[in-house]
Amino acid sequence: MNTQLIRKYNIPGPRYTSYPTVPYWDNSPTQKEWADHVKQAFDHSNGCNGISLYIHLPFCERLCTYCGCNTRITVNHKVEEPYIETLLKEWQLYLTAFEAPPNISEIHLGGGTPTFFSAKNLKRLIDGITDQATLIPEAELSIEGHPGNTTIEHLQILYQLGFRRLSLGIQDFDPRVQEVINRKQSFEEVKLVTDNARDIGFTSINFDLIYGLPLQTKSSVATTIEKVQKLRPDRIAFYSYAHVPWLKPAQRVFEEGLPADEEKRALYELGKNLFETAGYAEIGMDHFALPSDPLYKAFQSKKLHRNFMGYTSNYTRLMVGLGASSISDSWTGFVQNIKKVEDYTAAVNQGLFPFFRGHQLNKEDLVLRTHILNIMCHFETSWYDDAYQTEALYRGIDKLWALKNDGLIVLNPFHLEVTEGGKPFVRNICMSFDARLWRNSPDTSIFSQTV
Repeated sequence: MNTQLIRKYNIPGPRYTSYPTVPYWDNSPTQKEWADHVKQAFDHSNGCNGISLYIHLPFCERLCTYCGCNTRITVNHKVEEPYIETLLKEWQLYLTAFEAPPNISEIHLGGGTPTFFSAKNLKRLIDGITDQATLIPEAELSIEGHPGNTTIEHLQILYQLGFRRLSLGIQDFDPRVQEVINRKQSFEEVKLVTDNARDIGFTSINFDLIYGLPLQTKSSVATTIEKVQKLRPDRIAFYSYAHVPWLKPAQRVFEEGLPADEEKRALYELGKNLFETAGYAEIGMDHFALPSDPLYKAFQSKKLHRNFMGYTSNYTRLMVGLGASSISDSWTGFVQNIKKVEDYTAAVNQGLFPFFRGHQLNKEDLVLRTHILNIMCHFETSWYDDAYQTEALYRGIDKLWALKNDGLIVLNPFHLEVTEGGKPFVRNICMSFDARLWRNSPDTSIFSQTV
């Protein structure tokens, strides 16, 4: 890895789970306008590949100090049933907007810790969602689980409901790292849950790992990956630790112990080499998959998609986000739900879509969104067709010359391709097309470092 390039390009930048990125949303829809966006996207997609659902379950029993998610820390499990009631009320608001029974192609339960909820309550939630909807035959249902509280009962009931993909948050197996980030689970616990899931019939297991955490070394990361390879998950998300203490104050506890830029990137390169040696392929940014996994097949066939859930093999025009802080995407608009559980609940009980901010995309946004999505998913994009051109695109192309001269992209008339050496800098490449970012550079820190 070229350390000069790391120093040059390791700057704050978005992760591009959307465009425009959330800090630059400036045209929030009204309740009626959002219902119109939803209906239009629903009519476009329901008869084709259906719709996607992301359901945010924010509760955790302990705070993981590295975490950047919207969470509520509690050991009071009496919160489960009222929260599920609110989720199902919010779902009814969307069913009313659809004006027809939906076909669902994807459900993802994220958090927080979804397995904080009992198996019985998760069944009640999914039954409540699907009672007035149809799961299409190839629907992908997935859940994030904590190795310490994902029980056989959870797995059995989820399997009966149609879940086939389980994602386990591991982050690191080193006891010293686990201690400082307050995320503790043994290899034996992870192995037990993984084996149980496979025995029950789950066909895709994902492990989440993080590099750039305090006290990590090449040796400790190699040991973690060695243990991971013994369990051979189908997918691995190898995320860069996003240090955003201005948003997540708990991260301040280890602010001084983080690896330097070059050290952090060396951890990723080490992991990448070990994963590829073990038969995994790099998919998009920070993801690896075995050739048998649908994510790899989607990448090979250029059907890979990226949204607020991350990378997915399943593209739908409409993604409905249910729950506190969830984000919904109609392709032409976004909304984000209220983050505080009590305020979110109050809005739903008033019969309102419970969002507090959003954005309606203009023509320029839609063109730039397409190119950024192509780069993030396929490492290339083209603009031969007039429909994929806009003045801001050409201003963005003018910003690419330094990247081209550094060998990070190949730039031809009407086409851009990311080189192998450019893949670590894919966020920087997308920033050249981010008109809202370069027109209004932030005065304060709002993004994590790109490398």
